[in-house]
Amino acid sequence: MKKFETLLKYSKKLSVLYVEDHKELRESTLEVLSSFFLHVDTAKDGVDALTMYKNYFLQKKNYYDIVLTDIKMPNMNGVTLIEHLYALHPKQKVIVISAHDESEYLLPLVNLGIQQFIQKPIEFQQLLEVLENISKDILNQEQVVQLDDFSYYNRNNKILTVEEKNVYLTKYEIIFMDVLTQEQGKIYSNEDIVANYNTLNE
Repeated sequence: MKKFETLLKYSKKLSVLYVEDHKELRESTLEVLSSFFLHVDTAKDGVDALTMYKNYFLQKKNYYDIVLTDIKMPNMNGVTLIEHLYALHPKQKVIVISAHDESEYLLPLVNLGIQQFIQKPIEFQQLLEVLENISKDILNQEQVVQLDDFSYYNRNNKILTVEEKNVYLTKYEIIFMDVLTQEQGKIYSNEDIVANYNTLNE
């Protein structure tokens, strides 16, 4: 239980695209992922996943935080899908799920830069440990600040998200949010805000 709580600490702000052609496995894993992540979508193959990936960016102005994909799928396999994802977003975090008989795909994936592999049948404890490490790494890199249970501000890309929807911020609102999220828990006086505002606006 402690391990699950630790994962939730990092994952509850993040989005996941899970790609798996086996319907029963897709549905059971979706149920697990939905318990930890803010937003989870599923796709049945690489073609479906690539379409969803592009549409998600058009709607959210941001990519999925994590893509979890099978290798051997109809229409477009996992290797080709990952090549397309990296062409769109070179820093995309990807976890690959592989079966025992798919070793021929592993070297091309390693050459692409994939480091996280989970073997079928999925051992959910291992999956959660891998997801925790990646989620922690993402939040450390992106400097995401949790504002309340439904809102957070990404200091890197200057995006405020409220109930899964991105909120448009003006230049001055962005500067104001940057000031207020510099140090979580600190109470700022009017003088502090003006001083920090002037520094950031120079």
